[in-house]
Amino acid sequence: MFPIRNQIRECTDTHKIHHFLENAQIGYLGLSSGDVPYVVPLNFVWLNNSIYFHGSGSGRKGDYIENNSLACFTVSASYGTITNPIPALTDTAYMSVIIEGSLLSVTNINEATEAMQAMLNKYVPGYYDRPLGKSHLERYVSPLGSKTFIYKLPAAYVSAKEKEVDLNRMFYEGRTIHTDRA
Repeated sequence: MFPIRNQIRECTDTHKIHHFLENAQIGYLGLSSGDVPYVVPLNFVWLNNSIYFHGSGSGRKGDYIENNSLACFTVSASYGTITNPIPALTDTAYMSVIIEGSLLSVTNINEATEAMQAMLNKYVPGYYDRPLGKSHLERYVSPLGSKTFIYKLPAAYVSAKEKEVDLNRMFYEGRTIHTDRA
């Protein structure tokens, strides 16, 4: 684990970090096999201090996970550009979180169903009129012929950084240095 170099950007507010992870839409799973890295964007859910996602048991992602379960998962959001009359001080308002740990395949049907139900609640809230059935997960086969695997990344290490929005300095179309000096 590497400490955050720019300590003034470190976010240690656990509630804020969890809220961010619960609401973010896309995360990036970082894997490696030998000396070849692989990063893939995913839908995910933050549940029980773990990242959950699903995918096929076959293919590049599955092969990488099988060869090396160590992973990191990055979630970030940009809130806009912060202007400054000094070009080198122009900045970005953002939040980012990195979770590191070892991936596990979720084999307990109750845990898998809970995770997939949490994903449905996150991405399509209120769409279905009844909870996901365990039998759906047990029987489902994708159009490509593979079963769905549920993966879990328990958070062994979490780091977060942020630069908060400065409402008085956020860039908008038409804003110029002359606007700020007026």
